[in-house]
Amino acid sequence: MTRISSPHYAKATSDFDSIPIVDLSDVKTQNGFSRIAHELIETAKKSGFFYVSNHGIDQVVIDRAFAASRSFFDLPKADKSTITVNQKQRGWMAQGMTNLEGAKTHDAKEVFFWGWDVTDDDPDMLAGLPMVAPNCWPDTVAPTLKRDLLPYYEQVVSLSRTILSALAVGLGQDRDFFAKAYEKPLARGQLVYYPTATDQDLQEERFGAATHSDFGVLTVLLQDMQGGLQVQNLTGDWIEAPPIAGTFVCNIGDLLERWTNNRLVSTKHRVLNRSGNSRYSIPIFCDPASDTVIDPRDLGVSDDKALFDPITAGDYIMSKNKRNFSQYKP
Repeated sequence: MTRISSPHYAKATSDFDSIPIVDLSDVKTQNGFSRIAHELIETAKKSGFFYVSNHGIDQVVIDRAFAASRSFFDLPKADKSTITVNQKQRGWMAQGMTNLEGAKTHDAKEVFFWGWDVTDDDPDMLAGLPMVAPNCWPDTVAPTLKRDLLPYYEQVVSLSRTILSALAVGLGQDRDFFAKAYEKPLARGQLVYYPTATDQDLQEERFGAATHSDFGVLTVLLQDMQGGLQVQNLTGDWIEAPPIAGTFVCNIGDLLERWTNNRLVSTKHRVLNRSGNSRYSIPIFCDPASDTVIDPRDLGVSDDKALFDPITAGDYIMSKNKRNFSQYKP
């Protein structure tokens, strides 16, 4: 994989030269599950990034989700503006509304946000739990978007439960350690459109997505074949994470780094679309229920060695949203 030197960004937390592919084909067998648990933990400790192949999600479902994404972003701005993003992080966010911490300028991307669908009378929403809200589907301008996205979303959430069960075993826990937290997860989804980088973007160090780590527990990313995702290693080099047909790119987020007391790493990454074409991706941030307490002590860390205080998943993610997205600014 190509290494791209850049002096402009801070060093990441782990040293690696490539991103491995973990084959999930025999995850339902005892030996296969044990192998996968070992491989996932090793790469999660070293780089925090891995591809998964033979994941079981039908290509038809994937293709339908991608087609729906392209159709949505092709809509006129006036149509997309009918569901302008709200402070529950639902709806359409225009370019210029993301300014990630430490970035010199805003990201050059558009995003449609959704999450675990709840009704107006959902007890968690009525209780005011952060990030719990009904979705804002653009039914009048894109009436098939929900229909075309939800099968993909539901299958990725199911895949994340499998990956997390293997990570739990790799961490020395029962395979259902994360299960209760994922009965009604936040599971935040995004459709993302990246225009190709211009000369002005490069001069101003504006990226499709500036250097950041993901806020949550586990990200499962579907990227098109344009490329542009880069992951930073300890030496400050940028490792390309090129699209590989039939795989997803997965990475550990901040909350799982906290939960494991830094045993697993949430690695910096960015997107720079130099392909000359539009780039599309669909990340699902597979995060637990909003009121899930993230505490390394639950994974056997003693009080004197715990590096982090307990925090709920929803509170942490909302605090990061408020610092990175302009809809929260006064």
